[in-house]
Amino acid sequence: MELLSRTCKTESMNVERIIARIFVVLGGVFWIFMLWGSQTGSGYSLGPLTSAEVKSAIGTAAIPLVFTVIVFVLGLFFERLTSLVLLIAAAAVVIWGVIAAWEAGVWMMAIAFLIAPILIAAALYWLAGRMQQICLMEQGSSQ
Repeated sequence: MELLSRTCKTESMNVERIIARIFVVLGGVFWIFMLWGSQTGSGYSLGPLTSAEVKSAIGTAAIPLVFTVIVFVLGLFFERLTSLVLLIAAAAVVIWGVIAAWEAGVWMMAIAFLIAPILIAAALYWLAGRMQQICLMEQGSSQ
């Protein structure tokens, strides 16, 4: 029954926060490199990249970079809101896949490398926010 008890466990809250932040950072870095590579992949076989190709790749890779920074900073202060933002992002990926009519292999890759890590980070942020609320309630009742 300890699982359902409402006691402040700062150690588990901090571990949840750290792991969620690691998921956000590693996921962001992964998708920055993926989008960079998708824009410059053909250029490597043809010789050096032109400045236009590099600028295009930087612009494309900036999208997940901006999203990652926003989610990371938001997660520092508002865990539950960050969880909601991540859930919306996971839903957007699913909607995008339905609209684009992804094949089964694409769905498997998207679930493994995009949807599942987003949902895991969202759950960890939610749990950390819940524990923060329990700790605050416990502090208020002890005073």
